[in-house]
Amino acid sequence: MNVNLTDADLALIVASVVMALALVRLSLAASRADPTAPDRLVAELRLAQFAALMLVLTAGVYVGFTLAHGSSQGSGIDVALAVGFLVLASLAVTQEPGAALTMLALGFAGHAAVDLLHGAGALPSDALPNWYSTACAIYDVGIAGVCYLPMVRRP
Repeated sequence: MNVNLTDADLALIVASVVMALALVRLSLAASRADPTAPDRLVAELRLAQFAALMLVLTAGVYVGFTLAHGSSQGSGIDVALAVGFLVLASLAVTQEPGAALTMLALGFAGHAAVDLLHGAGALPSDALPNWYSTACAIYDVGIAGVCYLPMVRRP
C-alpha cells in the first residue's frame, strides 16, 4: 500500500505524537501521586483539562478536513459530532477529576467509533486521507487508556 503524506498530514502526525506524549506524562504523574494526597487531585485535574482540550481538537479535525477539501456531502454531521464532543469535554471539566477522566476516556472511545464509521463509509469520508480513520481510531483508544490509567490506580 502506497501512502502519500502531505506536509499537512506530517504536521498533524507530529502534533498528535507531541500531544500524546504530554498526556502520557500528565497521566503518569497522576498515577504515581499518593492517592490520599491533595496533589493527586491536582494532577488528575490537570490531566482532565488537557485531555478535554485534546478531545475537542481531535473531534474538530474532521471539520478541518472538510473545510480544507471543499464542501462534501454530509459535512454537517461532522460539525454536529464535533459540537457534541465539545459539549462532552465542557461537561467533563466541571466534574470531580475521577468522573471527568472517566467521561473523557469514554469520549475518546466514542470518537474511535466515529473514526471507524468514517472508515467504513457510514459517515462522510471523501475529504479524509485513506489512512486517517484507522490511525485516528487506534490513537483514540490509546488516549482513552491513558486518560483512565489514574482511575485504575486509585484505592
